[in-house]
Amino acid sequence: MSTHLIESVAVEIDAPAAFVWDVLLDYPNYPQWNPYTLAVTTTLAVGSPIDLTLPRPDGSAGTWVSREYIRAVEPPRLLRYDTGDTFPGLLGTRDQVITPLSANRCGYRTFETFTGKYADAVFAAQGAYVKNGFDSVAHALRDRVVSLLGV
Repeated sequence: MSTHLIESVAVEIDAPAAFVWDVLLDYPNYPQWNPYTLAVTTTLAVGSPIDLTLPRPDGSAGTWVSREYIRAVEPPRLLRYDTGDTFPGLLGTRDQVITPLSANRCGYRTFETFTGKYADAVFAAQGAYVKNGFDSVAHALRDRVVSLLGV
């Protein structure tokens, strides 16, 4: 069984962790700022589905929906979801992490761990797409928070 980790850039944001958490979970406004996750549908209840609408990996027009499952919601620090048994032979677990650095500053990063029989193939085919998407979200989240605060 193989394991591959894809990590976004880490960004620092001049805002309290709780504020960044609220922006991160403000799914109705994702179309205004999030270039990688265009829409999200979920109740955020642990065990419930989270449907992520993403641009096509090959860059062609259109989107696709990745159904995953909420595993941890720990405000304002951790959101974890994974693919469950959606793709037999592959488990993708994503963590979005907000780290308080002071009362008015925090860090953000996201990472995904692919494990299973098909992890090597998925990493080879989709690793760059996921990495670029994660990096774009980190930068866009920081920019969105800054614009909302007028900093």
